[in-house]
Amino acid sequence: MQSEPTTTPNPETARLPAWPDAELQALQAALLPAVLQGRGDLLAVKDLHSQRYVHINEAMADFLQRPAAEVLGRTDTEVFEPVLAASMRAAEQTALAHGAPLTTEQRFEWAGGRREFSVLRLVSEDRALGRRHLCSVWTDLAPERQREAQLRLALVQIEQQQRANEALRLELSDQALRDPITGLYRRAHFEDQLRREVDLSTREHREFAVVFIEIDPLPAKVRALGEAGERSLLEAVGRLLRSGTRAMDASCRHSERRFAVLLSGVGLATAHARMEGLRRKSVAQIVVHGGQEYGFSVAVGVASFPHTAQTHEALIEACSAALAEAQRRGGNQVTLAAIRFEAAGPSGV
Repeated sequence: MQSEPTTTPNPETARLPAWPDAELQALQAALLPAVLQGRGDLLAVKDLHSQRYVHINEAMADFLQRPAAEVLGRTDTEVFEPVLAASMRAAEQTALAHGAPLTTEQRFEWAGGRREFSVLRLVSEDRALGRRHLCSVWTDLAPERQREAQLRLALVQIEQQQRANEALRLELSDQALRDPITGLYRRAHFEDQLRREVDLSTREHREFAVVFIEIDPLPAKVRALGEAGERSLLEAVGRLLRSGTRAMDASCRHSERRFAVLLSGVGLATAHARMEGLRRKSVAQIVVHGGQEYGFSVAVGVASFPHTAQTHEALIEACSAALAEAQRRGGNQVTLAAIRFEAAGPSGV
């Protein structure tokens, strides 16, 4: 069986004499004021029988703004205002009833300001002389409260910075998805949205609409304005689509002069009515460039899921065919894709 390890006493330590209690107490009494002064704590000692102060340290005298000699021998009611003196008396009674060192917080108005202290109270008893003293050590909570306030402010600033960084990240990410001229999404984003909408609507058995919009051929005087004039026109169409669609919809610049809109949760009839309103707004729209005013019109094709098509590719094909029909009719109109009907079986059912 393994034996327990033994510790050999240090001969030098064994020869050290025991520290006398009286000398140890004297050392502690000498160190205490220095420790409290270094911390900035206030120290007061009161005779419990007479309720008069028998000792205060320099920090307490500075706080009271009175020399220590003017405080010693006085009671709380002679040093403090009646309300504060009564509050201190109640706290002392609680400490005496507690029977052990007790720390409480003391809040009061002093010298025109709000002060907060953590007060440690303990009773010292000299049975030989029959005297009892109440020793109180006051620690100013202002530095701690200030640190807490600074920490809260720092945390708020960090949270604000994090939100700002996240908003900037989203903005930069969103900018990468958008066409710089029209402010609309790019084609790749529209294609992703369309695939997700097809999957979601298939699972939930709901409908949605896809719209293709293309600017009708411009007159010669508008074409003569060149690239800058066309840019103004594209910016106007972008504003029109952004203001005329919901947040849940996806509007994009599909190609040079073609735009696409995904109308979530919208049937064919509702999509037609909304796009007819958009077509009328485009006709009434005035574009100003280089001191010249000009207007434009658009051709619109509308397809819906699942009535005109039930797959991503079929929707694009149906919507393109509807747009081509609107253009064949001269533009400036909205055309619906044909609704597909399932072929009846051999029995006609």
